Amino acid sequence: MNEKDLGELIAAQRRLFASGRTLPVDFRLRMLKKLKETLRFHENEVLEALEHDLGKNRFEGYMCEVGMTYAEISYLCRHLRRFAAPGRVRTPLAQFAAKSYSQPSPYGNVLIMSPWNYPLMLTLEPLADAIAAGNTVIVKPSAYSPATSEVVARILGECFPREYVAVVTGGRAENQALLEQKFDMIFFTGSQNVGKEVLRHAAEHLTPAVLELGGKSPCIVDRTANIPLAARRIVFGKFLNAGQTCVAPDYVLCDRRIKDELTQAILTEIERQYGSDTLHNAHYGRIINRKHFSRLLGLVDPDKTVIGGTGDAETLWIAPTVMDMVTWEDKVMQEEIFGPILPILTYDKLPQAVKDLADKPKPLALYFFSENPKHIRHVMEECRFGGGCVNDTIIHLATSEMGFGGVGESGMGSYHGRAGFDCFTHYKSIVDKGTLIDLPMRYQPSTRLNEKLISLFLR
Repeated sequence: MNEKDLGELIAAQRRLFASGRTLPVDFRLRMLKKLKETLRFHENEVLEALEHDLGKNRFEGYMCEVGMTYAEISYLCRHLRRFAAPGRVRTPLAQFAAKSYSQPSPYGNVLIMSPWNYPLMLTLEPLADAIAAGNTVIVKPSAYSPATSEVVARILGECFPREYVAVVTGGRAENQALLEQKFDMIFFTGSQNVGKEVLRHAAEHLTPAVLELGGKSPCIVDRTANIPLAARRIVFGKFLNAGQTCVAPDYVLCDRRIKDELTQAILTEIERQYGSDTLHNAHYGRIINRKHFSRLLGLVDPDKTVIGGTGDAETLWIAPTVMDMVTWEDKVMQEEIFGPILPILTYDKLPQAVKDLADKPKPLALYFFSENPKHIRHVMEECRFGGGCVNDTIIHLATSEMGFGGVGESGMGSYHGRAGFDCFTHYKSIVDKGTLIDLPMRYQPSTRLNEKLISLFLR
């Protein structure tokens, strides 16, 4: 799509929004239900596309993408009337007689840029939130997951007219062209480097932006943890989607005294969940492309590898890899891994480990395995991170009851459920003042009585 076509598309979406057609709640509900019905009709195509792009088996594709998208749309449908209703708030006595309320209002024409690692869920979930809020939307899926992007474009093309929801496909040139345009809000999911570029372009037009980024999410394990269960849940979270999950445990930071026991439990769980020949396991995903494949293998130190470290360049599979005796200076600790490589580091005292983490960029997620309530409270209160779990991994994002998002270097803003509706909504603060009574104390000329009344009300 060239710049002229793109400008005409945005103008058409602005005209539709200005007409008010997207505002009625009944319209939004119909569109959400239509999206869910169309996705259900194309469900098999979606699952096949996910397998083609990322090697996801049907179970993982449904559990982590299709099913979660259904759940988000269903949640919005159940609660949308309440979300979209004006909210009454208390009016100060000094403003008598009046009523005050907060009026939810959609931003207008929004841009959603989605990534390749969960190409369905991370496209349609924010889209559903934007539709629920009453916006028109341009969706830009990733070029790295072409099969899924094609199905998504087909689904949205069947659901909606382009002046309401449109898909723009392509690569960097299309991304750049979109970011040159003026939108009313931008929602981006992806890497920190690209997120910086999105924010720079958004600043040119003073456009509000939500950034869902990533980072090196730690998984802390103290000596009181249930080691076998911790290993099972760490392996699940780390190697899901071959480690290509923004909230995957990036590394393990464990008490030195339980390191050997935990490492052995992790190795046992890898074999139990994926078998001894993971490179030929149909239930284990592959790396998205050759560039990412080569980058990941370049992070592996053979001298510190206790399992895995090998890959198949033809199929782009990398075996689940565990590295021991890793230090903060190792290459694998200098960037977000985003792949099936799990470094294990140790600490001597938990308070010092918490202090050390405070000096590092704030991660998107943090996981803590412990049976000690005092330790749990200390870590959850002192560490800064987007969201996380106690005694589990990644499941905190699998609910519409809580917002999901980062903080600092790992992003800004959140979505899912009510937070998703709020993400694409501006709240107008409105005072509706009565006309039968007009208190004179705020008007000139001021008097001693007015001063006393003002001091009485405002203190």
